[in-house]
Amino acid sequence: MLPVPPSELAADAARMIKHGVSDRVYPGAVWAAGDDQDVYLTGAAGLLDPAQPAQPMTTATVFDMASLTKILAVWAAAGNLWDNQQLRLDDTLAQLIPHRTAGYPLGQVTVGQLLTHTAGVPPRARLQAMYGTDPAAIRDGVLHETLHRPPGQAVEYTDRAALILGYLIEELTGSTLATRAHERIWQPLGMTSTQFAPLPPAAARHCAPTEYDEHTGSHLKGVPHDFSARLLGGACGIAGTFSTLADTITFLRYTLDPGTAHCFSDAWVAESLQVHTGTLEPARGLFWHPAPGTSPGDGIYAHYGFTGTAMWVSRTQRRWAVLLTNKLYYSRDRDPINTIRDQYRKLTYAT
Repeated sequence: MLPVPPSELAADAARMIKHGVSDRVYPGAVWAAGDDQDVYLTGAAGLLDPAQPAQPMTTATVFDMASLTKILAVWAAAGNLWDNQQLRLDDTLAQLIPHRTAGYPLGQVTVGQLLTHTAGVPPRARLQAMYGTDPAAIRDGVLHETLHRPPGQAVEYTDRAALILGYLIEELTGSTLATRAHERIWQPLGMTSTQFAPLPPAAARHCAPTEYDEHTGSHLKGVPHDFSARLLGGACGIAGTFSTLADTITFLRYTLDPGTAHCFSDAWVAESLQVHTGTLEPARGLFWHPAPGTSPGDGIYAHYGFTGTAMWVSRTQRRWAVLLTNKLYYSRDRDPINTIRDQYRKLTYAT
């Protein structure tokens, strides 16, 4: 049972998120929350683009999901392979793709270490500076790179872990990450507005613009903000997914109640939404992490995107929540959006 009536919750959420618009934390936002039975909160506020004040933000707006790609594509596709016993958490890369990693430092790293950011891989991507612009050379460079530290020694968030897992999924399936995510996750769930970049013109018109790009003299729209994703043609494990509020709701509801689509199982969700890092800090599940401001015992797990996106899920409370913004339109400062995220999480998960 909700701690407050849905009407009061909706009014409080709208008031709080609209403050973010008036304070220029983001031009606009869409949000929703619910449980495994219903959607009890949804809304939109602000503008799609301040340069075009006649265009309001709507629940149909397309967002650059940024690092939520790691959940919507990589984590979900990995879960599908885990369910089908095509990979295990303690499998090393040398066991799974020996032709790519045997004899290289990365060969000793396990799938679980990549999913918990304990693999010891370099903390930053910097792909072009290190490997050039050819996608094949970048793949070889990433898979053959020296480790930053021994695996299992520390928790260090790095985009490179998701990039490597994306490559692993492609090697194991013989298809691109984009194709695998579409065919095994998004299409079966009916997520018809979710896709990797580049977006077709019709979808790009409804996309929330992100950061100002000096090279084009305009805000990025319909192309990933993440440079690595742009370098790799718009699709990689790091970023590149675009989606809508409705599709994100569909994904989160399935996460709490996997039905007959067989995208990934409840066992995979349960495995992921628990701490796998022992006494290491910060605590991590499998790509999901305990929501900031909570303890692992609260059972609320989150994932955030650099463009201003966020999602939460809790198996213990059987609740999910999502907040999508284009905060990068104004600033890279994370403090204001993180404050709003924390307020929104407290509101939607109040007990």
